[in-house]
Amino acid sequence: MLPEQRFTDTDACAQLIVERLGADLRVAAPLGLGKPHGLLNALYAWMLADTWRSMTLYTALSLMRPQPTPGLEARFLGPFLERHFGAGYVDPLYAIDQARGKLPPNVAVHEFYMQSGALLHSASAQRDYISQNYTHVARDLVVQDINLLVQLVARRETPDGVRYSLSCNPDLTSDFLDRVKAAGKARPLCVAVVHPDLPYLGGHAEVAQDVFDIELAPVSSPALFALPRMPVDMAEYALGLHASALVKDGGCLQIGIGALSDALVKGLLLRHQDNVAWRKLLLALDQGGTTHALAARIGGLGSFKSGLYGASEMVMDGFMQLAKAGILKRRCWDNLALERAAMAGRLPDDVPGGHYLRGAFFLGSRELYAWLAQTAANDPDAIDMCRVSNVNQLYGDHQPLAMLQRRGARFFNSCMMATLLGAVVSDALEDGHVVSGVGGQYNFVAMAHELPDGRSALLLRATRQGPDGVETNIRWHYGHITIPRHLRDLVITEYGVADLRGKSDSECIEAMLAISDARFVDALAAEAKAHGKLAADFKIPEAWHQHRPQALRKALAKPMRKGLLPRFPFGSDFTEVEQRLLPALEWLKTCGGNWRGRWRLLKAVMQPGAPGPEEAAALERMGLSTATAWRDRMQRRLLQAALRRNSAQ
Repeated sequence: MLPEQRFTDTDACAQLIVERLGADLRVAAPLGLGKPHGLLNALYAWMLADTWRSMTLYTALSLMRPQPTPGLEARFLGPFLERHFGAGYVDPLYAIDQARGKLPPNVAVHEFYMQSGALLHSASAQRDYISQNYTHVARDLVVQDINLLVQLVARRETPDGVRYSLSCNPDLTSDFLDRVKAAGKARPLCVAVVHPDLPYLGGHAEVAQDVFDIELAPVSSPALFALPRMPVDMAEYALGLHASALVKDGGCLQIGIGALSDALVKGLLLRHQDNVAWRKLLLALDQGGTTHALAARIGGLGSFKSGLYGASEMVMDGFMQLAKAGILKRRCWDNLALERAAMAGRLPDDVPGGHYLRGAFFLGSRELYAWLAQTAANDPDAIDMCRVSNVNQLYGDHQPLAMLQRRGARFFNSCMMATLLGAVVSDALEDGHVVSGVGGQYNFVAMAHELPDGRSALLLRATRQGPDGVETNIRWHYGHITIPRHLRDLVITEYGVADLRGKSDSECIEAMLAISDARFVDALAAEAKAHGKLAADFKIPEAWHQHRPQALRKALAKPMRKGLLPRFPFGSDFTEVEQRLLPALEWLKTCGGNWRGRWRLLKAVMQPGAPGPEEAAALERMGLSTATAWRDRMQRRLLQAALRRNSAQ
């Protein structure tokens, strides 16, 4: 790399790029954390200024801070966002404009995965979405004539020269460049944007200097995007406890992100660290013994002696928590002979080079980023960030080795809805609107069916709050599916586990009814009977009529009050006052969604009850202590009603 190809000025770098590549930029950028927002914003500024130019961006998961609506949401989120992200944080401006419907006509953004629900109302995002398996993205990019690749990297000076780590995103870059070369196409201009806080990870994430043509190392860099740690509620904990019994000691683990995954991780920690308490919780939830029977057959009820191996497209905080607890510790070697010896228990303890966690990209809290950096320094073999083509599929030269490494695999992913026949809805609505994307979910479900002892478990809450009240997430039919019924396996709700693999349609329906909410089970059974898929004389067992939120409260309310199942299982980025505000604000948001809720809210405002001892601090945090304007006084009354309702419960 020539000296004139190293920049510290982002605008100068952007100018060189547009001058070299001409009027039409066709850009590939990593999903999530690896996107260099500053450089992309500078290129976007050129498009806004010179409308005769055009830019087409191929990417996924454009991370931006929430854009709060005016009112109570803005009062709460404004100070929190500035504190959590920092005043100097840089959002991707194209993503903000796209969400607002203001993307200029000379800019197109094609994403294969979106922030969940963030772009439901963006016409351009919905039109330009590309539906792809994660493992097909590199292949499909080759035909798009990409002329620019930009990526956030970590940098290191070595005796042999500069080295770069793809760090958070080795998922697609190398696969894409290899495919471009194999296709005989022109190599895109490759720009490395150095971020000083990005952990330097070696192994498959490390690349030579000549991979990149230009280096941009800005004088200052904004903080890395960090996900706020969110609360876990009672239903999510129930679901996580059921799921934690399906994990086999000595097996392989893949998990996604969100409250359901946090609940699963907390369940695994309890199983390992306080097994007696964990068994009591599971017994209280699993009155019929279905989960216990599955645990005996495919999972386990004991603590983890051999430990688990992690192989997941996304490395997130849960893996860090499992590693710190000594659960994530089974090492694997990228050598078939060594892996066979390890499986047989014949590998000496002092053989180096084994890793216990393999991933394709990472995203999480600042604690996660610090842990990754520390682990890479102290135990450089422990974590292997690599191509998604390795993590998300078995096909290729690595298949025999991968099948050994992923023995006892349990792939856990979240979904939105499931049908009685075992099909699953995860990424879009039946009218075609995209909520998120397929990502790697189909990959992992298919892989579970190819591994001799692999299982796919799809997690969903049995109900959700709809515009007219509570709705079931288990349907007879839905007009869009992500996972077809012929790949049905394990489905988990807060009411238990449905084992659907190899079952007939009627058996599948019965298993799904057994984990449905009691308020909907009779209607669901009637619909299945009407379509001839369930015997006319089938009767709902009385135990299934107990599947209600009240039963969960009976089982888990006391452990939650005692702190065994804390609302924030891994700490919180919110202050204590903000933590008290969260449920009140969530209740107000729920009430505003339908007429029944608005009626409840009106009654609460008219009869608010007595103020609690912590109300003054909450009003102060929201800037409503001395409200004088009519709108502010109304916001104060709404908040007081919600706070007093929560304190009375």
